Amino acid sequence: MTQHKIEFNTAISIVIANMIGTGVFTSIGFQVMGIQSPMAIIALWLVGGILALCGALTYGEIGSAFPESGGEYNYLSKLYHPAVGFLSGWVSVTVGFAAPIAAASVALGSYVNKIYQQVNPLYLAILVIISITIIHAITLKAGAAFQRVFTMVKIICIVMFVGFGSFHIPKHSVSFAFNAEAWSGIFSASFASSLIYVTYAYSGWNAAAYISGEMKDPKKYLPKALFIGTLVVMVVYTALNAIFLYSVPIDELKGVIEVGYLSANKIFGLQLGQFMSLIIALLLISTISAMILTGPRVMQSMGNDIKGLRFFSITNKNKVPYIAIIFQSIIAILLVYTSSFESLINYVGFTLNLFTLLTVVGIFILRKRFKSIQTGYRTFLYPITPILFILILLWILVNTFISKTTESLAGMGTVLVGLLFYFLSNLKNDKARTSDVNN
Repeated sequence: MTQHKIEFNTAISIVIANMIGTGVFTSIGFQVMGIQSPMAIIALWLVGGILALCGALTYGEIGSAFPESGGEYNYLSKLYHPAVGFLSGWVSVTVGFAAPIAAASVALGSYVNKIYQQVNPLYLAILVIISITIIHAITLKAGAAFQRVFTMVKIICIVMFVGFGSFHIPKHSVSFAFNAEAWSGIFSASFASSLIYVTYAYSGWNAAAYISGEMKDPKKYLPKALFIGTLVVMVVYTALNAIFLYSVPIDELKGVIEVGYLSANKIFGLQLGQFMSLIIALLLISTISAMILTGPRVMQSMGNDIKGLRFFSITNKNKVPYIAIIFQSIIAILLVYTSSFESLINYVGFTLNLFTLLTVVGIFILRKRFKSIQTGYRTFLYPITPILFILILLWILVNTFISKTTESLAGMGTVLVGLLFYFLSNLKNDKARTSDVNN
């Protein structure tokens, strides 16, 4: 049977769907706890967008050099050492995708519960995870079609939301001027610590890298999919957050998860606002679907390399790693029951950013040690692009560690447990693998 390949448009939709989800519809309520200026909040999302674009441009070259599925697991194994790649894969397998799936599902349940209070949000979250898991565990073709449709619906609905919101006349005064309050907010400690929520919202810009081995001509299309998808989301995020701030007073946003629900009620009135809130909840299905699709490809790559994890590489007749998909969803369901929404975002954001940082640093290793590899793309404005990414992300990580020490230590603890598991696992000969990569 001929294996179905992921088209360029589907790859873009996977990037967009992975990014536009829980973070943008929930995190602004936490950001305004420490930042009072609407313009400073917009600057927060612009900085996050620039960071994501720099990452996407850099990943494009690395992914073009190593066009197999697996994302950071694949890249870090070859650029550094199999142990480093294993640790990134370990984080992805344990919480990297499962936790955002859980967070998006919980947010979906919360939005629906605001409208239909008789609906149990936890049961609904679990039902959504199970339903989408079944679709993606059967065939890649059906899963890809499902992804394209829901991503297109998501973009159309958000554009409509922003369009109607821009004509809304708020009852409160709001200013997007770069005044003294805005500059004070931008250079505050709260701005830096709030960026962890923004990087979480932007996480997914590297989504196509996880399924590049199943893409058509990944050397050509992977860099384009990463860049176009990220740029689209940056524009959408900036506009959407401007509408949230424009339609709802900052004091009403503080600490609220269902930000879209509040904004929709202000713009459309109670009844139509509830309908739009329900639409927002449905849009999160696309995000959950994209992560259920991409995450197991990391597990599959690890299963191909590590004897003790070989069961993750098992596929059905349609070449879908169904065991890895089911395993990831089981972890997500457990997290739905056990985790706090805010701590989950900080914990996952800090942990994933550690390996994203290492990957972008790897562009310098790629240029020095792998000169013989022919890539279909070279990083735009190199070395400024990766250096800017590294500096901004280091700033975020340091401030996150200071302000969210417990969650940061939990993330580092997860990495250390993975390192222990690496040395206890039945691995292939690392020396032989490293030698093969260098030849």
